[in-house]
Amino acid sequence: MYRNTYAEIDKDVLRDNIKNIVSTYSNYEYFFGVVKGNAYGHGFEIINSLVEGGVNYLAVATPEEALMVRKKNADIKILCLENVNVKSAKALSDKNVTLTVCSLHQAEELTKLTNNFTVHLKLDTGMNRLGFKEKEELNTAYKLLKSAENVTVEGIYTHLATSGVNDKFYDNQIEKFKELTSDINLKEIPIVHIGRSLILVHHDKPDFVNGIRLGICMYGFAQSLNEPTGLKKIKREILLKTKHISPSVLKNSLDLKTAFTLKSEVIALKKVKKGEFVGYGAGYIAKRDITVATVCIGYFDGIPSTLKKVFINGKVCEVIGEKCMDMISAVVPENTKVGDSVEIFGDNISVKSAAASSGVSAYKLLTGVSERVPRVYK
Repeated sequence: MYRNTYAEIDKDVLRDNIKNIVSTYSNYEYFFGVVKGNAYGHGFEIINSLVEGGVNYLAVATPEEALMVRKKNADIKILCLENVNVKSAKALSDKNVTLTVCSLHQAEELTKLTNNFTVHLKLDTGMNRLGFKEKEELNTAYKLLKSAENVTVEGIYTHLATSGVNDKFYDNQIEKFKELTSDINLKEIPIVHIGRSLILVHHDKPDFVNGIRLGICMYGFAQSLNEPTGLKKIKREILLKTKHISPSVLKNSLDLKTAFTLKSEVIALKKVKKGEFVGYGAGYIAKRDITVATVCIGYFDGIPSTLKKVFINGKVCEVIGEKCMDMISAVVPENTKVGDSVEIFGDNISVKSAAASSGVSAYKLLTGVSERVPRVYK
C-alpha cells in the first residue's frame, strides 16, 4: 500500500455483533448473513468472522459473488438471491451454491439438467420485483421441483418492503405470503425466511418462520427507535388503530458496533487568503485567511460529492470546494502537517453521522467505497 488511503475493518467487532444478535433472537434457527455488495463494502475477508459469530448460512446477490465467497469458505451454505440462467445454475451447482427459483419457467429449465440443485422458492408478496405472484404457478412449480430427482427444495422466502412500524405493508405482505402458500405444507420445507434486519428487530417471529436474513444490523446498526411521547405517541396510537396495523417493537437491546473506518492522509497544505478560491469551478471563495489541506481521497474512492466533514488532529474539519476524482480539500488548523492522518468516518465521525450529513444512506456510504481502497483487517 503506497497511497495512505485505506479502510480499516475490525473483524472481531463483526463477530461479536453476530453473537449479540444470535443470543438476543435465539428463537430463530437459521441466521443468513447477507454479504452482497462486497459484504456491504467490508470485503469478503470477513466471511469467517461472521460464521464464528453464529451465521449458519450466507446470502449473496449474484453468481459472481457466490463464487468469490465460496473461495473464502468451502463449507458454509450460500444462497444466491437473484434468479439465474442455465449457464450460471450449472456453475453454482458445481460449487454447492443454493439457487433461488422465481418462476415456473426457471423451475422447468432446472429439471431438464443433469446437475443436482438445492433451491429456495422466492415469492412476490408485493415488491413486484422477483418471485411467484400467483398461487397456481407456485403450486405447479413446487410440485414439479418436489418430484424432480435432481432438485431439493430446501427453502421458501419473500422480501418485505417496509418495517411495518407505521404502515400496513408488512401486514399485507405477511397475509399475501400465507395466501400464496396455503396449498403448501410449510412444515415440509426445512427453511422458511421472510425478513431482514428491520423485521428482526421490529416484529416477533411469525410461528411459521425459522430463518432471518441479517443485513445492515450485522455491520453495526441496531435499527432501534425511540418510543414516541406526548402528541407523537397519541398520533401513532390513532394511526395503528385506524389502519389496523399490527403491534411492533420500536426499541431493542442490541449492543452493536460498526467495524469500518475509512482513513486517508494530508498530502499538501496551502495558505489561502481571503477572496481566493479553492478547486474546480472556483466554487469555494475564502471569506477569511485559512489553511487548506489536500487529502488523497476522492469520488472514485467512493467519497460522496456531498461530504461535509472529516476528522484531523482531534478536530472536525469542513470539507470545501468541488470534490475531484482523487482528492478533497478541507479547512484545517494551522498546526496541521503533511502526513497527518485523516478520518473520513469511523470512531470520531460515525458512519451514521457521515451518511446523514452527506444526504445518503449508510448502505450507500459503505458499499460506495471502491475497490481501489485497500481493506486492512484487524
